[in-house]
Amino acid sequence: EKEFQRVGGTKTLYSDFRLIAATNKDLEREVQNGRYRSDLFFRLNVFPIRVPPLRERKEDITPLATHFLKLFCAQYNRPYPTIPQEEMERLVSYPWPGNVREMANVIERAVILGDPEIRFPETLPAEVRSHGDDLPMNLKDLEKMHILNALKVTGGKVGGADGASSLLGLKRTTLIHRMKKLGISVQKNAGLDS
Repeated sequence: EKEFQRVGGTKTLYSDFRLIAATNKDLEREVQNGRYRSDLFFRLNVFPIRVPPLRERKEDITPLATHFLKLFCAQYNRPYPTIPQEEMERLVSYPWPGNVREMANVIERAVILGDPEIRFPETLPAEVRSHGDDLPMNLKDLEKMHILNALKVTGGKVGGADGASSLLGLKRTTLIHRMKKLGISVQKNAGLDS
């Protein structure tokens, strides 16, 4: 009917919109098992579109990975032009239980870490790594390396729009607290030599 009233309101408002809802659940089964309201399901289930998970459409991994690489390189002002074939094979062989969001996070993390060539061993879960790779770092060392790389990218600047806190998506005070906890100097060079 394209009309609605705000909660507690008395005036009828009009809108021309299309509602799109997404879920990773089988809502029909959820309704049958009593875990989802049938009235809501039938209101939403006008034109269902099933998008298979990434693990079922391996052919999409390469173009998606390339897209995310370009996106995050532009965002963080990094120079990576392509993903090497060996690294792409790792991405394609991984089942991606976290779907496209997990892939975006993995590629963003690799871009932030800032190796001379884009690499994923430090950022992908252990089952993606080839057996010849070193054992994964413990979380504390990985976090320290991640912060140090962000500080290197920002020239040691901790706060501000172009500082490491912004790059890492943290408050400046939160980053300083983590740096102190990890033994990274908060002085002028922000511990780039530690």
